[in-house]
Formats: sequence, structure tokens, C-alpha cells
Amino acid sequence: MELLVTRSLYLCALFALSLAAPLQDAAVEDGGSSPAAPDRCAGIEFDAITPDEKGTALFFIGDHLWTGFTGPAQLSNLHFRGLSGAVNAAFRMHNTENPDDHDHIYLFQNDKVYSYFNQNLEEGYPKQIQEDFPGVPTHLDAAVECPKGECVTDSVLFFKGHDVHVYDIATKTVKTKTWSHLPSCTSAFRWLEHYYCFHGHNFTRFHPISGEVTGTYPKDARHYFMSCPNFGHGGDRKPLKCSDVKLDAATTDDGGRKYFFTGRVYLRVDTHRDGFHPFPITRGWKEVNDGVDAVFSYSNRMYLIKGDQVYIYKADAHFTLIEGYPKTVKEELGIEGPVDAAFVCPNQHTVHIIQGNMMRNIDLTATPRVIDRELPLPLSDIDAGLCGENGINLFKGSQFYHYESAMILAAGRIAPQPQAITSAMMGCQD
Repeated sequence: MELLVTRSLYLCALFALSLAAPLQDAAVEDGGSSPAAPDRCAGIEFDAITPDEKGTALFFIGDHLWTGFTGPAQLSNLHFRGLSGAVNAAFRMHNTENPDDHDHIYLFQNDKVYSYFNQNLEEGYPKQIQEDFPGVPTHLDAAVECPKGECVTDSVLFFKGHDVHVYDIATKTVKTKTWSHLPSCTSAFRWLEHYYCFHGHNFTRFHPISGEVTGTYPKDARHYFMSCPNFGHGGDRKPLKCSDVKLDAATTDDGGRKYFFTGRVYLRVDTHRDGFHPFPITRGWKEVNDGVDAVFSYSNRMYLIKGDQVYIYKADAHFTLIEGYPKTVKEELGIEGPVDAAFVCPNQHTVHIIQGNMMRNIDLTATPRVIDRELPLPLSDIDAGLCGENGINLFKGSQFYHYESAMILAAGRIAPQPQAITSAMMGCQD
């Protein structure tokens, strides 16, 4: 969304702006609209917002809703059978320990709650809110899911006025906070692990535990959460072709979040249900403002390398720079920078550093850290490396080389056939 790219970084700008366009395949068919359908580009206030089971955002107003960030409105009861009238609040349940509830959609009307799965109303619904959510008030203003790691436990935030009722899904208990500094939310939305309070046609981003607001808010939702004429970053740019992709770094953190870095932006590529969306690197790692050369993750920490400097962040829901950093690559890893690529395989303690056509292995449990093995590679000028359960991918331009394991990579003397980066990997155009 907030794409802070400059004209001089044309490729990065093109990449970010083209991918930031809302998902087109989420649009509803014209046949679902009605003559009295409202226009969300007219500056309206949403009653509720939630993703559905597939990750498509649903925007409610009155007896209408929109599916996705573009397209016309349709009657809500065409999407949710048995629903009649306006919705006060809505959220998608996050409860992986209880498959009977996980990914179900809850819609609230006055003192009642509806539960849907695959657009089908569950047996026994609607119910009184207190039956499913004891301690939660009626006539809510907004609701939003908050998974463990972003909140202390798997929770739901229920908004009524300036009060926020934090409902613990496991214990079914409620703690109430008052966030008088936050506007009264008429709807709330969790998108790519960030939280948004919608009020009028504006929104304000907030921290789900403290309610803290950082940055310049409110902002007009028509610039970010929908496709409207004369709003947003523009839709006249062609999508980036996969053949033009060039990565700088890639990694998967301990929480399973996968990142690709290019220029001054990064892309989350494990969030297919929410689409592929680039953001400025400074949004996640505010101290790193000029791109990265290599990134790797180890022991709930993320190492970002730029030139001869390494920044280490604690990798929780949000990244925090560890005190005393950045340090030199020599001081931290025992080698001189710069670094072309780096990766750590799951449940391993060795970082594989690629410089030119050499791979240098460093034991991360050793103190001090020094090279314990140095191997030639049949490749050079590698841009990024990524290791996962399916093996290792070494990226070079718009292609990658796949190896089954680090052992096979170390023993290889002939490079495998390169494979092309595809739209499924990062949302580019094949």
C-alpha cells in the first residue's frame, strides 16, 4: 500500500505499483448488483469488513456487500443465505486448534450472531451473542480476529465506542480496554498482519495490543482498499513480467513467513489468500532504508546484510532491532562483506554465505563465528538463496536453480537446468 519508491528506482517502482493493484479475480459478476446498490467510491462508511474463508475481503454497508477490492456491490443475502438487513460487525475466526470453528465467518446484528462456512449458515444460528461470546456486549461497532503472536493469545477484538473488548478464544474470557485516542471504529480489518480501524471513508492503522497509532493518519480508504477513479497509485501501468524479475534476497522466518526483497521493497509470498502485495522495507525494518544484499533467519532472529553491515532483528509479530546493531559482517560472522546471498535450512545451525562463485559455511553456534568450510560453486553472481522443506533455490535474475539439499549443492560441479520464476511464486505476469 504505502509504496515509498522514487523515480530513479524505476524497476522497483514498477514492481511495487503493478503488484499493489487490488486482486481482480475477487470481483463479483455484474449480475449480482442491484439498481439501488451504493457506490463505495462516493466516500461512504462501511458497516463491517472481514476476509472470507478464501481470503477475499468483504465490505458491508446496509443490505449490500462488495467482494474484493474492485467490482460492483451485490445484495448481502445473495452471498450469505438467511441474512437480512445491515451487519454491525464481522470477523473470520482464527482457531486452528478447533477445525469446527477455524475460518468460519461470524456476522453480528444487534444482539445476534450468525456463523457461516462456505457461505452456508450453520445449524442453530442465529444465536444470542452471549451464547457464543460470553461477556461481549450487543450492538457492536466492529470486530477483528487477532491470532496468537500478534495478540497474546488467539483473540477477537470487539469494538463499541472507545472500548475494546478482547475476547480470549480458548478461555472464553473478556478483558476490556479503552482506547480514547483511536477514532470510533465502524469496522475493523486485519490485512497482512496489520490492523485497521475504519471510520467514515478513512482508516487508521493501530497496534492490536496497545492500540498505538504510528504514522500519519487518518488516510482515505479509496487510495488503498479499493479501485476508484482519481484515487490510489494508478492502474495504467503494466504488471511486471516474470522475465524482468530480479531479487536481492529471500528468507523464511521461524513463523513460516516468506519474504522476497528487491530494491527498496519487500514482498510477502506466503500470504496467497491475501494476494501478493509489496511494501517498503522500512515498514518492517525501519532502520534499513536503502535495500539489502542478503537476508537469512535463525533462532527467531532475522539477519539483514547490506554492504559490510549486518542488522539483526528479533522476529516476533513485528521486527525489533536488537540493541547494539548494526555491526560489521566481519564482527558478526567472521567474514568480510559484501555478501551476494545467504540462507539457513530449517532446523540447521549453519548459514551458507555465497560470495562470487564460493559458498562459505559458518556455524552459528560457534563463538566466535568463523568459516568452517569453503566450497566452489558451478554458479556465480547469485542474487538470493532460499532453503525450505523442498530443498534450495538459488535465484539469478528471473531464473532459479533448484537443489535437493545443501549437501547436493556442495557436491555439485555442474549447474542444474535453470527454471523460470512464475506468477505462482510472486504474482508477476508469466
